Amino acid sequence: MKRFSQLFLYLTVALLLLWQLPWCYAFFASKPSRTPFALYSCVIGDFLSIGYDETTGMIRRDRSGNNYTQEQTDSILPLFYVRQLMADERFPDSLKGVPVTPREVQRTNFNFRVSASEVNTAAVPLYPLLESMSKRVDLAMPDDVFRITRRGIEFVVMDSNSVDREKSAKFTEALVKKGFRFPASRIAGNPNPRKEYDEGYLILDDAGKLFHLKQVRGRPYVRSIPLPEGLHAEYLFITEFSDRRTLGYLTDAGHSFYVLMNKTYEVIKTGLPAYNPETDKLTIFGNMFDWTVCVTTPEAEEYYALSADDFSLIDSMRIPTSDGPMPGLHFTSYTDKYVKPHFF
Repeated sequence: MKRFSQLFLYLTVALLLLWQLPWCYAFFASKPSRTPFALYSCVIGDFLSIGYDETTGMIRRDRSGNNYTQEQTDSILPLFYVRQLMADERFPDSLKGVPVTPREVQRTNFNFRVSASEVNTAAVPLYPLLESMSKRVDLAMPDDVFRITRRGIEFVVMDSNSVDREKSAKFTEALVKKGFRFPASRIAGNPNPRKEYDEGYLILDDAGKLFHLKQVRGRPYVRSIPLPEGLHAEYLFITEFSDRRTLGYLTDAGHSFYVLMNKTYEVIKTGLPAYNPETDKLTIFGNMFDWTVCVTTPEAEEYYALSADDFSLIDSMRIPTSDGPMPGLHFTSYTDKYVKPHFF
C-alpha cells in the first residue's frame, strides 16, 4: 500500500510538472505576437501587409519593400477603405476599367470567418428553421426546432416539448421525394434572425448526398444538389451574403475548398491549395474583384488571392507565426472549446 501511495504521488507530481512548467515558461518568457495583417490589392497587384514595429510604429508595406502612408493605403485598398474614401471625396469612378459605385462595393463586400474550435465543438442537434419568405421585414425565430433521426425529420414545439406530427410528416415526405436517406451526417446553417435573408440549411444525408432545405411560406423547399464526380463533401458552411451570389462553401476529404453558387447550385473548386477545418482557421475578405483568403495554421498564416470571377488562384504569400505552445500538458486548445488534457 505504501509503494502504491508513493507511485501515485510521483505520478501526480510528474503530471503537475508537465502542466505547470510550460505554463510558467509561457507566462514569463513569451512575447506578444505581432504577425501583420495582409490584404491583396487589385490596384498594385500585390499583397499589402499592415503591422506594427516597436521602432518605426505602423508599417504598411508591399512585398517589394515599398512603404505607404495611411492615405496611400486607403487608395491602394479602395474596396476595403470605401467609407474613408467617401468621406474624403476620393473614391474612384472606376477600377481596372470597370465603373464602380460605393453602393455596389458595399453590396458585394463580405467577410467570412470560421475557426477549428467552432468546427470541433459538438452542438445540440436541435435546429430552428426560420421562415424564408416572411411577410414581415425582419426575420423572426420560430416556435419550434427540428432534428433529423433515422425515421425522418421531427419538429419539436418548444413550449410544450411535443412533436408537431403534421409538420414533421410534411417535411419528411418532401425530403424522401428528393431521394434523402436518413439520418443526416452533416447539417450547416445560420439560424440568426439578425440578417438580411434566410437560406435555411445545407444538409448531407447518410449516403453523402447534398441537399438544400428551407421553409417558404410554411411549406418545405428541398433541393437535391448534384456534386461533381468524385467529390465527397465533408464540411459545409452557409454564407448568406448581401449580394446573394453564393449559397455556401464546402470541403472534401482531401481538404479542397469549393464554392456553392446560389440559384444555379453549381459547385466550383477554388484555387485554394488546402484548408483543413479541423485544425485551421479560415478568414475571407471578399470584394467584386478578388478574395483575400487567410488560412491560419499552427506554423504560419497562408494568404491567397482568388479571382472573384472563377475563384482561380491569383497569388499567394506565407507569413510564419511565432512558435506554438511549449510541449507538455495543456488543458485548453485553440482547436476546440473543451477543458480536457491535451498533449502537445
